[in-house]
Amino acid sequence: MSDTEVISKPLEITASAESYLAELLSKQDVEGMSVRVFITQPGTPYAETCLAYSRPGEEEPTDELLQLEKIKVYLEKNSLAFLDEAVVDFNPDRMGGQLTIKAPNAKMPKVSADSPLADQINYILYSDINPGLAAHGGEIKLVELTEDNVAVLQFGGGCQGCSAVDLTLKDGVEKTLLERLPQLRGIRDETDHTVTENAYYK
Repeated sequence: MSDTEVISKPLEITASAESYLAELLSKQDVEGMSVRVFITQPGTPYAETCLAYSRPGEEEPTDELLQLEKIKVYLEKNSLAFLDEAVVDFNPDRMGGQLTIKAPNAKMPKVSADSPLADQINYILYSDINPGLAAHGGEIKLVELTEDNVAVLQFGGGCQGCSAVDLTLKDGVEKTLLERLPQLRGIRDETDHTVTENAYYK
């Protein structure tokens, strides 16, 4: 018997989607079949939200249960923060209809001042900085956060090897991050192996 915790709704499954899923489950000829929702590579640009059949006992002990009127939905614990504001919907049409999943926070969960510093850095990179770089094929990733709160960043795509990285992009990114995150002590390019004392101070 699973000690799965029953939770309040972190994602919305519309009535039409619930009915559609209930119908699909009923055709599986397995008593107690449920749905499991999880996100592959959550918190990255490659995140994908997945729905899968789950036979009794196939759910993980850490999964959290969303008990609906017609179906049971198990949510993978590691995906919960990324499923906030997600909506599963079903739109019937002449061809039968389509199940859609919208998970606006799958690639990056909402963060608050209480979130880990690395999560806050990633949120700013993915929501504010990278969209502006995408037009130039650029992307910045957090490689690591040092013990003394220096963010080591990877400048990729169109930014890599660009002579303007240090002068404009790096300065602009550092300014943005330090203004938004006072607890951050500085940033460093992962390709910069000449660590100086200056890297540790604003």
